[in-house]
Order: sequence, then C-alpha cells, then structure tokens
Amino acid sequence: MKKYLRIALLVVVGLVFVGTFVFLYQKSRPEKKVYETVTPQVADLEKTTVATGKVEPRDEVLIKPQISGIISELCKKAGEHVRAGEVIAKVKVIPELGQLNSAESRVRLAKINASQAETDFKRMKQLYDDKLISREEFEKNEVALKQAREELQASEDALQIVREGITQSSASFSSTLIRSTIDGLILDIPVKVGNSVIMSNSFNDGTTIATVADMNDLIFRGNIDETEVGRIHEGMPVKLTLGALQDLSFDAVLEYISPKGVEENGANQFEIKAAIQVPDSVFIRSGYSANAEIVLQRARQVLTVPESVLEFSGDSAFVWLMTDSVPPQYRRQQVTVGLSDGLRIQIKEGLRPTDRLRGAEKTTKNV
Repeated sequence: MKKYLRIALLVVVGLVFVGTFVFLYQKSRPEKKVYETVTPQVADLEKTTVATGKVEPRDEVLIKPQISGIISELCKKAGEHVRAGEVIAKVKVIPELGQLNSAESRVRLAKINASQAETDFKRMKQLYDDKLISREEFEKNEVALKQAREELQASEDALQIVREGITQSSASFSSTLIRSTIDGLILDIPVKVGNSVIMSNSFNDGTTIATVADMNDLIFRGNIDETEVGRIHEGMPVKLTLGALQDLSFDAVLEYISPKGVEENGANQFEIKAAIQVPDSVFIRSGYSANAEIVLQRARQVLTVPESVLEFSGDSAFVWLMTDSVPPQYRRQQVTVGLSDGLRIQIKEGLRPTDRLRGAEKTTKNV
C-alpha cells in the first residue's frame, strides 16, 4: 500500500513540474506583431469649429406702464400670442394725497367760477334783450361763460385722472390699460394681480408688465475662442443642434462677430450671432441651449487616410507602405498632407488609391 502511495505522489509531482515548465515556456515565447491593413479612401473633408450658446428672439420688447398703480387684472398669460394694441393688463391708480387735494380744490374753484359766469350771462342776456348793451359786450360775456364751463370740465377730468387714471372721454386711450406694442408671443409676465407697478420715466426704468417677442425671427447667440475667430466671417453657413431637439438640426447664417473679446476662464471669447431658419412645423422656445458648427475649411473628393497611420518627424509626414503581403513587408514612405478633420487627413502627394498601408498593431503568439 505504501508503495502505491509513493508512486502516486511521484506522478503528481511530475505533472506539476511538467505543467509549470509548459506555462513558463509559453510565457517566454516572443510575441509576433501583426498589423491591420489600411487602404486610402476618396472622401469629403471638413474642418469645423463649434461655438456654444443659446437660441433667443432677435428682439424682446419689455412692456412697461405709463402710470403707477396696482395691477387689478391680467388679461393674458405667458405662452399666448398677442397682437399689437391688445390689452395685457389693467392698472388701478392709487392717488397721491397732495395731487388729489389739489385736483379737488381746482374743481371746487371751477364750479364757483362757472356758477358766477352763468349768473353774469343771464343778467347780460336780459340787458341785451332789452337793448341796453351792445352785442359786443354780450358776446364777450358769452365767451367768458364758455371758458368757465370748459375749465370746470377740465378740472373734473383732471380729478378723475388722479383718482382712476382715466377719463370717460378718453377711455380707449387710457394709460391704465397696458397694451402690447408688437405682434408676438408673450414670453413672461413677471407680475401678479395686486402687485404695485411704477411708471417708466427718465429716472426709472419702470416695472416690466410683460416680455413679448416675435418667435418667427430667432438668432443664435454664442461665443467663439480667439484662436478660431480669425477664420470666420459674416455670411458663413452654420449648422445648429439644440439640446432639447437632438434629432433635428437647423441651418443658420453667421451675421455678426463682435469686434471686442471678453475674457472668460482665462481665454478671450468673442460673441457671434447667426440668423436661424426654422421650419413652420417646429416650435423653438426662447433660451434653448445650442451648439453652432461652423465649417472653416472644406475639401471635396480628396484622397484620405486615418491620421493614426501617420508618423511625423519634424515638418515631414510618413506612412508604412506595404511592399509584400506574404509575409507582410513595409517600406517607410514620405507623404504630403493637407486638410484634416481630426480623424482623417488629406494626402496630397506620395500615395495612390490602390496602395495598402500598415495600420494599428495587434499582438499574437507564435504558433
């Protein structure tokens, strides 16, 4: 029994030794380098730059009141279309006590003068009927009566304006009715019923009642780095992609490049604007983030290879040209390169479309 155990133990030790030897032998075998084969292709190349920004209306109009008071009614809400002249909100005037007292005093004085003018006119008319005064004197008294009545009406209108901001005779032109000044979409109404508002004047911008814009006239507003701004110009085509509408792209035309840069995060950025062409079937909201792709250079139907197959030495570029396929043999070939899109590069001289090149390396074991 002990003899069989000893033999079995020797067999196990032998197997472990042989397995270890085979493993170490396999690890020590040299690797054979195998390369992919790449052929030049005729294709279009474009060198582009991307500017980030957002889409917004060309013009946003801030609707402000021409009178101070409190919002009594909102006739529209954000997202609704509005025509020029349509009422967006109504303002209730809160009279200032000093102005109110002055207007009331003016009305009382006008009533006294009007009453006296009525009495004088009746007296003068009686005298005129009795032919005791001339027609000239009578007409002067008649004019004085009309002036007194006009002053009374004006004072009452002034009092009504102080109290309510409106008169019955000019209700359609009242400044208490806040109207849109353009046709467009209401982007925002930042006030609520009961909010106090201040009229716009030379000392105060006034309270914004609503923001209205024509959403059929949109622009892209973004920034481009100073390293690229020298390569672009007004009139260049732009391709826009929106973060909210990733499946769609829109054509645009570059129409503005800022003459002055602004430093952001240590780099100079220049503002650009591009007019967007939006189909009628697509609705774009103001403020959508967007990327603008601008084609800086373009080459059509040129011979190209992947940039990864190139080797650079100084100002020269080289590829490894296959001279024999079995076994693969290569010769270092100098080429003249042109436009690159970051993935593929144009070959101007040094290659033919039928050539085969050494590509990326793959590693295998010798058999």
